[in-house]
Amino acid sequence: MATFVPGLQLCSAFYSEAVQPLLAKEFAGVRYAAARVGQGSEVLGFDTPRSVDHGWGPRLELFLSTEDVRRHGARISQVLAQQLPKSVRGWSTHFESHEDGRVAVLAPAQGPVSHRVLVTDVASWSEQQLGFDATGGVGTLDWLAMPGQRLAEVTGGAVYHDGTGELTRLRERLAWYPDDVWRYLLACQWVRIGEEEPFVGRTAEAGDELGSRVVTARLAREVMRLCLLLSRRYPPYTKWLGTAFTAAPGTRPIAAALGEAVAAADPGRRQAALCAAYEAAGEWQNSLRLADPVEPTRRPFFDRPYPVIDGARFAAALMRRIEDPELASLPPAGGVDQYADSTAVLTAPRLSRSLMMAVGPDPGAHPAA
Repeated sequence: MATFVPGLQLCSAFYSEAVQPLLAKEFAGVRYAAARVGQGSEVLGFDTPRSVDHGWGPRLELFLSTEDVRRHGARISQVLAQQLPKSVRGWSTHFESHEDGRVAVLAPAQGPVSHRVLVTDVASWSEQQLGFDATGGVGTLDWLAMPGQRLAEVTGGAVYHDGTGELTRLRERLAWYPDDVWRYLLACQWVRIGEEEPFVGRTAEAGDELGSRVVTARLAREVMRLCLLLSRRYPPYTKWLGTAFTAAPGTRPIAAALGEAVAAADPGRRQAALCAAYEAAGEWQNSLRLADPVEPTRRPFFDRPYPVIDGARFAAALMRRIEDPELASLPPAGGVDQYADSTAVLTAPRLSRSLMMAVGPDPGAHPAA
């Protein structure tokens, strides 16, 4: 087996050394973009030698115009299968289905290469990835219907060539939320924290030690997602959430506090460590000036002995600054991946959109929408 290199580097070599020369020779004049975007740990920069066992390898997405996909798409795939080198930088370019039939794995080529170069157009790829054609614009509910993982996959990765500019324009359009959408998502994240923050102490007081630990872990997860939003990074799904969080600038003290909270045997220490993380996140939000400053200090939960930050205060400050009437009319549920935790939903873009539209405002209340 060849020495591991990050997948985006391998895909860059695959494009420049194998794919681009064939396109220049056989399809001169056809404009395209070549990128490694979409699904795959390498797109987020999180691949390791463990990733090699499935789905990883020399891969590309080739974006042509809709007309050129119709005219040349099948032929490009055929030429690549027949003429691609059997390996690049020591890694096979041939993929075979794993015995479970669900994933593809690298294997030596015996004949034509079964490559993983997707030939498509930007609009069709957007439909597949996001559930709608975002090249024509993105509305408020469109933003909320796209899980952070999907947005990270569209805006992450690498573009090796863009002869049309269409892919670059899509990525720029989706680079980050509009400010009011950002405020709304942050507000809903604080609401999630506020709903459960006193339960760490209450469950422990009731003798439910396991429940107290579970609530602590849940709250740690919510703070991690909050911090990624504060740092203008799309929160990925569970496998990569901690990796993305610890890689974000400014999260080290918050990560230390969350680690202490999750590890603490004493409920009081759990609550104190969580409050330290809340306070740091509150100070962070104040520094962004997205809302009026909120006093970022812990306080008792009414007359009960459970210290909290009272996340609802931060949510209210953010909501007061939202000018978009559509957002202002929504319940504090947030984006689809803030209230839905089902893989079956979040990996099905059209289902995610259907769910978001059901949570959205009554269409009769906004006839112009």
